[in-house]
Amino acid sequence: MPTQNALRDFLEIPYDKLEEMNLEVKKARVDRVPSDVLREARLKYLHDEKRIKAVTVCFTDLEGRLQMLDYDKKFLLKSADNLTFDGSSVRGFSAQHESDLRLSIDWSAFYWLPSDVFGPGKVLCFSEVLDRDGNLYGSDMRGRLKRWADDVYAKDQMVCHIAPEIEGFLFEGRDAERHYPDTGKFDYVSTGGYYHSLPGDKLRTFIDGAAEVQRAMGFQNEKDHPEVAPSQFEMNFSYADALITADQVQLYKLLCRQVAANLNMTASFLPKPVTGVNGSGMHTNMSFNKAGKNLYWEKGGKDNLSQPGWDAIDRILTSADDLCLVLNSSVNAYRRLDPHYEAPNQIKSSANDRGSMVRIPAGNERSARIEVRSVGPDVNPYLAFYTVARTALEGPRSDRADEAKRARTRYLPDNINDAIRLFKSSKWVNDVLGESVVGKFAEIKQMQADRCAKSLGALIKVPEIQFHHEVTNQYLWSRF
Repeated sequence: MPTQNALRDFLEIPYDKLEEMNLEVKKARVDRVPSDVLREARLKYLHDEKRIKAVTVCFTDLEGRLQMLDYDKKFLLKSADNLTFDGSSVRGFSAQHESDLRLSIDWSAFYWLPSDVFGPGKVLCFSEVLDRDGNLYGSDMRGRLKRWADDVYAKDQMVCHIAPEIEGFLFEGRDAERHYPDTGKFDYVSTGGYYHSLPGDKLRTFIDGAAEVQRAMGFQNEKDHPEVAPSQFEMNFSYADALITADQVQLYKLLCRQVAANLNMTASFLPKPVTGVNGSGMHTNMSFNKAGKNLYWEKGGKDNLSQPGWDAIDRILTSADDLCLVLNSSVNAYRRLDPHYEAPNQIKSSANDRGSMVRIPAGNERSARIEVRSVGPDVNPYLAFYTVARTALEGPRSDRADEAKRARTRYLPDNINDAIRLFKSSKWVNDVLGESVVGKFAEIKQMQADRCAKSLGALIKVPEIQFHHEVTNQYLWSRF
């Protein structure tokens, strides 16, 4: 009698071939191949490849959770122009009386998947969220970032390049974050420390496995290593257009969580899950490129950074308080902004001081950039990149006449309640995001803050993890 697996013939592609195929798709995105050409090619491929059973369609809610729907391939081929879902069930999206939303597949953001991690016979693509009239839905920050980037390129042939450095922790056991209210602790898998772990220990096994998946998905890896804190990791990939990078941030966290789960462990992107050790950040390296030239490079300039680069820093620092909630969007994030653990909480720039919100790394004509260090790993990457990039180009400038004020060291808010207040009252943030999105985002952040102790205190409290937007789900949230 044949085994059950013998009855199935679903698509499984070797890792080296996966990397080749995904890099071809990535190049088409960079080259801006017209969307109708890509749509026709992808639909033809899905029709012809009989070993694909389902297409995973992704979108991201306002807080940054990656939402995924699996569509049967045959159904998708017939209904790709009419994919609807109930937006009222997604926190931060539509109210019940305006719940009907649509998904518009971005056929340029198409990924072949390692079958041993995601299952055989599936491919994945990202989508925009539209309202019932076919307009871009205001809370879909991926769509907002995509359209802004397209407009900037069409106007000036300008591209925003971003490379993130995403840190995380690896803990023993599956769903360690959701078990935290019962256990009150996280268990390390390694205490090797910065850059150090044995070749076969659990942390290195996880890093190696996750890095292999990244390479297969076309991330163009650069380096990976254990970080300063016990059981902490970082895996870096090459810079890319802001939208491509934001998609990769979402996939990076997804694949890390799944690789960890397969090893009976938990990959956590809480900014500060453990008291007394360094937290996790997502240092965000950014530059602008115009017609093939890096606009932030100037040989011989101060720190070899051009005037447009220094102008971008000035704008970001001027709006630092207003942007803080966007870049540190959870109660737990404000524990990371602790000066005892290399916290980037000072509203200033520096080439060397890692306590500065913005750093100017050593670079050359290709790599000159600025590094926004205060970004947490639990942000909505589309919201963060969109807001920071627009601020760098268009944000208000400081009052250079007030040198005494500029000379004083200022600090970012040290709690989410102050950050919410500054965010809501910011004219610049309201101009960039619109009053509706500002109101929705502030409301759901305040809901989390209200479930937690108003004063952080010295020790991590259970609710700041229990009700964190990447930990809780609708069922757990409603049990408050």
